[in-house]
Amino acid sequence: MQAFIDFFTGTLNTVAWLYIFLPCSIIGGLYLTVRHRGIQFTKFAYIMRHTIGRMFHKKEAGDGAVTPLQAVTTALAATVGTGNIVGTSQAIALGGYGAVFWLWLAALMGMIIKYTEVTLSIHFRERDPHGDWVGGPMYSIKNGLSVRWRWLGYLFAGLAALACFGIGNGSQVNSVVSSVGNAIVSFKPEMKDDLTSISLTTGIIVAILVSLILFGGIKRIGTVTERLIPFMCLLYILVTLSVIVTHAENILPAFKMIFSCAFTPEAAGGAAAGIALKETIIWGLRRSAFSNEAGLGTAAIAHAAADTKSPVDQGMFGVFEVFADTIVICSMTALCIICSGIDINFGVKPSSELITAAFATVFGEKIASMFVAISLMLFAFSTLIGWALYGTRCAQYIFGSKAIRIYQALFVLVVIIASVLSVDVVWDIADTLNGLMAIPNFISLFALSGVAAKLTRDYFFKK
Repeated sequence: MQAFIDFFTGTLNTVAWLYIFLPCSIIGGLYLTVRHRGIQFTKFAYIMRHTIGRMFHKKEAGDGAVTPLQAVTTALAATVGTGNIVGTSQAIALGGYGAVFWLWLAALMGMIIKYTEVTLSIHFRERDPHGDWVGGPMYSIKNGLSVRWRWLGYLFAGLAALACFGIGNGSQVNSVVSSVGNAIVSFKPEMKDDLTSISLTTGIIVAILVSLILFGGIKRIGTVTERLIPFMCLLYILVTLSVIVTHAENILPAFKMIFSCAFTPEAAGGAAAGIALKETIIWGLRRSAFSNEAGLGTAAIAHAAADTKSPVDQGMFGVFEVFADTIVICSMTALCIICSGIDINFGVKPSSELITAAFATVFGEKIASMFVAISLMLFAFSTLIGWALYGTRCAQYIFGSKAIRIYQALFVLVVIIASVLSVDVVWDIADTLNGLMAIPNFISLFALSGVAAKLTRDYFFKK
C-alpha cells in the first residue's frame, strides 16, 4: 500500500504536473490567447465593468438556476480558500520567492483558459431530470464532440469526483483543524497534548455545517456564497494590506526578490539556496492552479447553473474570477509574508504558520492566530461547499440522480476523516488528482476552441 501511495504522490504526480499540466497551461494559454485575440488584455477594462458592475444589480434567477453573481461566488467559494493562504505560503517555501512570478504568469494564461471553460460550459449545458441547469467539461464533451469521445467525459467526471475528496475536502479541512489547533494552543498552551481531539471535534462541526447547506441544493449554496464570499475577501484584503503598509519599506525589495528569483532561485542572498529552477516553476504553477482552478475545468460546473443567455457574458466572469483570486488575493498573501521579513524554512511544506507569523508582526501572536483560524474556517468552509457541488454533479453525470445523496454523504464523512490525517499525505494526494483531472479537460478545450472562438468573435467583434 505504501509503495502505491509513493508512486501515486511521487512519480505520477511529477508526470501529471511537469510533463502534462505545465506545457498545457502555458502553451494552451498562449494558443487560446491568440484564438480569442487576447481579450483578457485588450478587453480587460470592459470585462471588469461588465462583471463588477453587474454584481450590484439585483436579479432573480429562474427555476433550476442561480443568478450570474451567485454562480461566480459559488465558483469563487471553491477557489478562494486555503489555496490563497496556505497554497501561496507553500509556493514560497517550496519554490522560493520566484514562485510568485510563475504564479502570476500562470494566472494571466489562466484568465483565458477559464474564460473558455465557462463559455463552453454555458453553450453546451443541459437540463437534468430535476429541471436544474447542469454543465461542465463532461457536458461540453458529450454535446460538443462526437459519440466516440463520450468516454472522455466519463474520465473527467470520475477523476473530478475523486479529486473533490482531496483538493476540495481533505486539504481544506486539514488546514482548518491545524489553524484552529494553533489558535487554541496560543491561548492555552497546556492543551497542546489534546490537538487530536480538537481536530476531530472541529472536523465534526464543519461536517455538520456543510451537510446543512449541501442538502439544500444549488439555490441554497448560491445564497450562502453570495453573502459569505464578498465579506470574506474584503476582510482578508484589509488585514493583509495593513501588514504590507506597516512594512512599506519592504515592498520594493519584495518585488525585486520575486523577479530576481524567478529564474535564479538562489538569488535572494542564499536564502532559497538548494531550490532548483524546476521547483520554482512547478510550485508557482501548481499553487496558481490550486488557487484559481484554471485548467482543471471544475469552476465551469458552477457557472453552468447561471441564469444567463450569452455564454460570453458568463465567460467574462471567469476572467474576473482568476484576477480576483490569484492576482489580488494570492498576491496580497505573498507580499504580506515577504514584506513582514519573517524567517522562512525553505524546503519544508508549511500549513498556516507563515501567514500567522506575518500577521503577528503587526497584531501579535494571539490575535494573528485567531484571525487566521477564523479566515481559514470561512475560506475552507466556502471551498468545501463549492467542491461538494462539483463532486455531486460529476457523480450525477456518471451514475444518474440516484447517486447525488450517496456522494454527498460520503463527502461529509471524508470531512471528519480528513481532520485527523497527515497534512503532507492530504496535500500530495490532492496535487496528483488535480494534475490528472486536467488532462481530459485540456483535450476538450483544444478540440472545442473553435466553438469558443466563434462565440467570442460574434460577441466582441461583430456586435
